[in-house]
Order: sequence, then C-alpha cells, then structure tokens
Amino acid sequence: MNAGLIEAVGAVAAVLTTLSFLPQTVRVLRTRDTAAISLTMYAMFTLGLCLWGIYGVLTRQWPVILANLFTLAFALIILGMKIREVLSRKSD
Repeated sequence: MNAGLIEAVGAVAAVLTTLSFLPQTVRVLRTRDTAAISLTMYAMFTLGLCLWGIYGVLTRQWPVILANLFTLAFALIILGMKIREVLSRKSD
C-alpha cells in the first residue's frame, strides 16, 4: 500500500480523535460540572495517553506523538477538574 496514503489516514484519524475531546473540555471549563465523569476512567485514559505518547517517541511516529500530546492536554484539564471536584466533596 502507498506509504503516503497510510500516513494520511493516520494523520486524519489522529486529528479527528484528538478534536473529539475538545467539546467535552470546553463544556467542563464552561460549566465546571464533572459529576457525570468517571475519575477512574479519566485517570486510566490519561495514563494511556502518556504511554501512547512514549510509544510514539520511541517509534518516532509523529502522528501518534502529536495526537496524544494534544489529547493529553485536554484530558489533563478534565482530570484536574474532576480531582478538584472529588476533593471538594470529601472536605464538605
């Protein structure tokens, strides 16, 4: 198969999956509401993104590196707000 086509498919997939997190991130930032979000899921997901990023670096795959770096930024925002919400509930 054509290497350029394979790279293009990977790049488009990376952009779409990364941008799919933008609406959730914007919503959480606007509403400050993370009640329906699972802390365990976002913690596991964020760790997975870190590992995918490391994998991308080790294999020198730029679409993997960049997609996971940007998605990690979105996920960390949501995870941080979720942790803050959980901690504030415990202090009440």
